[in-house]
Amino acid sequence: MSEDLWSLHAPIDAELAAPQALTGSVTLIVPTFNEAGNVAELLRRLGDALPDHLPCAVLFVDDSTDDTPAAIEKAAADHPFPVSVLHREVAEGGLGGAVVEGMKRADTDWIVVMDADLQHPPHLVPELVGEGERTGADLVVASRYLSGGSRAGLAGSYRIAVSRGATWLTKGLFPRALRGLSDPMSGFFAMRRSAVTAEALQPLGYKILLELAVRCRPAKVAEIPFVFQDRFSGESKSTAREGMRFLAHLASLRSATPLARMIGFGLIGLSGFVPNLAALRLLTHAGMHYLPAEIVANQAGVLWNFLLIETLLFRDRRRHRHWADRVGRFALLANADLLLRIPLIAVFVARFGMEVLPATALALVTTFVLRFAATEALVYLPRRSRGSRGSRTSRQSRTPGAPAKAGRHSRS
Repeated sequence: MSEDLWSLHAPIDAELAAPQALTGSVTLIVPTFNEAGNVAELLRRLGDALPDHLPCAVLFVDDSTDDTPAAIEKAAADHPFPVSVLHREVAEGGLGGAVVEGMKRADTDWIVVMDADLQHPPHLVPELVGEGERTGADLVVASRYLSGGSRAGLAGSYRIAVSRGATWLTKGLFPRALRGLSDPMSGFFAMRRSAVTAEALQPLGYKILLELAVRCRPAKVAEIPFVFQDRFSGESKSTAREGMRFLAHLASLRSATPLARMIGFGLIGLSGFVPNLAALRLLTHAGMHYLPAEIVANQAGVLWNFLLIETLLFRDRRRHRHWADRVGRFALLANADLLLRIPLIAVFVARFGMEVLPATALALVTTFVLRFAATEALVYLPRRSRGSRGSRTSRQSRTPGAPAKAGRHSRS
């Protein structure tokens, strides 16, 4: 990277310097949402922590509704290293989406991701990069669960229990992808830019490390311990809604392969018997004849299945069709399954001499596979490429010396 792209700050105290000379350049990505009270202190501590031989620029990707961008620009004037603000008018993908936007603009050897609230200690930034260069790791995670680490900054036993439970759940769902990571829920990590395929990422919510580890599969990972600090200013952004987004994100990651989606499709279909039977019971008890009740009750199961499939299996493939179009197509395919199954059973019995029960089982399997394939192809076609975004405009808003790629960002 050219020398004029980076503005290095004055020497720091010897005890804060990294234990070895660092040779790679770094983009420090800080996603922000209403963190105006934290950014000045964060930049001050980074100024104390970053060694003068480490070419580093800070990129804030901001989704704020307050004056955080102005606070960043004001604080950046007092720091010699480049500081840029990328403001998103639409917070697509939440915190994870903000990080991916920053990654797309980074062209350094390393990317470091950290929060703005100072719960992630800035003095560990050189250690993360240094550990990666020392071990040859593609991903280095600051872990609360290594010896010497702590989750002390989590507010209350409830948040501690939720954090620990989420860690166990993710490691259980992705044992291979998360091997070697004790803290896949950490938001403080460094990754080689060459190991990141930003276009493959589909973040939802704030657990971007999980997304990176599962989709990019870094060849080698390392960890260093850290003590999770108390928030410096403001309030936590962790809410029940973010918890639901996290669960939806887990389901999306787990169903990323066609086989996993088919298994999920089948399990959701089985769960549809519950609302189907419940509706049938209510309708027949209300006096409706069982035959029309069967037809109406089947729609309750269809709607149940549609809602779960939308949320858990095809969340990233919904934008090319209006929701009413998707509902109509899905219902048509689900009900067509009933019409196809009976003729298939008749063919298996009359033409191939099968017994009724085996013929019924084979027809169920056949129509299930056909319905899954038709649902994926006719209702949830792959999303169109978003490579050309002609409606997007951008304008630069950066401090002197900041990389030209980063700037204040708006959508028309």
